[in-house]
Amino acid sequence: MGNAATAKKYNAESVKEYLDKAKEQFEEKWKKTGSDDACLDDFERVRTLGTGSFGRVMFVQHKPTKVYYAMKILEKEKVVKLKQIEHTLHEKQILQSINFPFLVSMKYHFKDNSNLYMVLEYVPGGEMFSHLRKVGKFSEAHSRFYAAQIVLAFEYLHYLEIIYRDLKPENLLIDSKGYLKVTDFGFAKRVKGRTWTLCGTPEYLAPEIILSKGYNKAVDWWALGVLLYEMAAGYPPFFADQPIQIYEKIVSGRLRFASHFSSDLKDILRNLLQVDLTKRYGNLKNGVNDIKGHKWFSTVDWIAIFQKKVAAPFIPTCKGPSDTSNFDDYEEETLKISSTEKYAKDFANF
Repeated sequence: MGNAATAKKYNAESVKEYLDKAKEQFEEKWKKTGSDDACLDDFERVRTLGTGSFGRVMFVQHKPTKVYYAMKILEKEKVVKLKQIEHTLHEKQILQSINFPFLVSMKYHFKDNSNLYMVLEYVPGGEMFSHLRKVGKFSEAHSRFYAAQIVLAFEYLHYLEIIYRDLKPENLLIDSKGYLKVTDFGFAKRVKGRTWTLCGTPEYLAPEIILSKGYNKAVDWWALGVLLYEMAAGYPPFFADQPIQIYEKIVSGRLRFASHFSSDLKDILRNLLQVDLTKRYGNLKNGVNDIKGHKWFSTVDWIAIFQKKVAAPFIPTCKGPSDTSNFDDYEEETLKISSTEKYAKDFANF
């Protein structure tokens, strides 16, 4: 008994040590402003990997090093029109400062007269969303493997006072070894205390966001509960045709479980999808340890997951670093760049 307890304590201490060091490195990079010494001409644009409201993500090759990346291109004009300047600056600042195995990392960032560019590591396995839709649902062991990585990623982000706010299968990429990378930090924000912005995806919003109560990091643990449910069932716990109906279901806090859920899974879901913040796991005095120590996770070796030593339950088909077959096809568009600089003041810190 003594040994197991000591090992556990030692792990908690080494985790704290790791996080303290990570925070130091993070703070150093956080202060950095201005662009990297890269520009659009350094990259060969190959194809579009995804599109969004302010731009697109392209598969590119860095000409000097021949390395492949995913380049996020945001049109300044659209960012301004959709009032997303602050979110975009947060995203860039967070991406330049974080460094964790299950979070996508940024290699370069720069801007020109019309666009902002963030060059991210390329994750070839595609979105979890596509794989989940293909197989219908994941087994509990498969879901647990992914959930453990999200728990560690959130533990790291929350230690740095960052709320992620956009967990969903579309924002989880699978690498060539079958491990996850969380992507899209467009809604992520460094918050000391509470924040009030309404943002996120309807099915994944915590009740306190919907009720405009002011919220904290606990919204990410609620979203983990939604993701866990969706991975294991194949559909989210709260769904309806209209967002307003989804919100009513979320706020009511009534949960119906799929018949095949184990009793341990139901128990952890009740504790994560808990409307009462004083009872929600991740938000109590033991913090993330209530989640890590839950019976449903009892088979998880957290250090081995962190070190990527556990065999993944699914490895995506990937023929090499230039394979993009796990991403959907999109219509290509010509990149338009204005001859005069737009919104210079708004994006001075990018």
